Amino acid sequence: MKMYTKMMFMMMMVMGTMITLSSNTWLSMWMGLEINMMAFIPMIYKMKNNKSAESSMIYFLTQSMSSMIMLFSISMNFMMENNILLIMSLMIKMGAAPFHMWFTEMINKMSWMNCLVLMTWQKVAPMFIMSNTSSKMIIVSSLMSTIIGAMGGLNQTSIRKIMAFSSINHMGWMMMCTLFNNNLWMFYLTIYSMMMVPLTLMFSNNMIMHTSQMMNSMKTMIEKMNITCMMLSMGGMPPMIGFLPKWMAINSMMSNNMYMIMTMMIMMSMITLFYYMRITMSTMMIFEVQKKWMMLKQKNKIYPMIMIMMNLMLTTMMLLF
Repeated sequence: MKMYTKMMFMMMMVMGTMITLSSNTWLSMWMGLEINMMAFIPMIYKMKNNKSAESSMIYFLTQSMSSMIMLFSISMNFMMENNILLIMSLMIKMGAAPFHMWFTEMINKMSWMNCLVLMTWQKVAPMFIMSNTSSKMIIVSSLMSTIIGAMGGLNQTSIRKIMAFSSINHMGWMMMCTLFNNNLWMFYLTIYSMMMVPLTLMFSNNMIMHTSQMMNSMKTMIEKMNITCMMLSMGGMPPMIGFLPKWMAINSMMSNNMYMIMTMMIMMSMITLFYYMRITMSTMMIFEVQKKWMMLKQKNKIYPMIMIMMNLMLTTMMLLF
């Protein structure tokens, strides 16, 4: 795919999300979601191989089905704020539990950059629509998402599937935040995107797809410290920046007397932290001498930028404490 074609589809994707965010009717929100979907499919298929074709077809069929359910719920025009069909269509679009199977399979077949877009930007518009609704189904789905996101990543060796289940777990926290305050889930999604960008760039530049590649790819101690800090931040370990949005969500749940739900979500977050640490421990405990021919390869990498970003995140969190 040529650069100007890619830029055109990216602009269409951003425009579709902006239409949804600035709309005041349900039909125009649906239209923005459709523009966003049709712009993202060519970006998936730009590699033109069997995996990209399969992932683009999975995305098209899943999003089309959820769009039909959403359009049907809009045409009913009966208590849209509590419409179960509307909530269900949004959960399918985001890949939230129990409609999460397409999400993990699709991410396992895509490039890291497309995975980053799917796990961050593509959640903005459905989460905004969900924040305008109020239903107990959101609580059930958020609990299921945190549980499935924690349990599903335990027996995985694919890094992309682990990050997919981690995204489902974080999605459960974001969906719970939509019940309290619109600014809360926006802040959570922003922090999550900040954590995902350097982590995805590191995996993409080192071409890491499986956990067994971590030991051979992380050569220097700086790289090992980078990946460890980012993984602990993704798991929500204090005093990393990833703990801050979860801390705010916990305070909101305590203010609304949701102690049992809060306890379950914290326990599931401990499980996600466990498989993050399992990835990094094998890398940190093995000492490897860097080869001379690898030193030239490391000069053009983005690790200094990643290290600066992680230090800024850690410093910000310490100042907030």
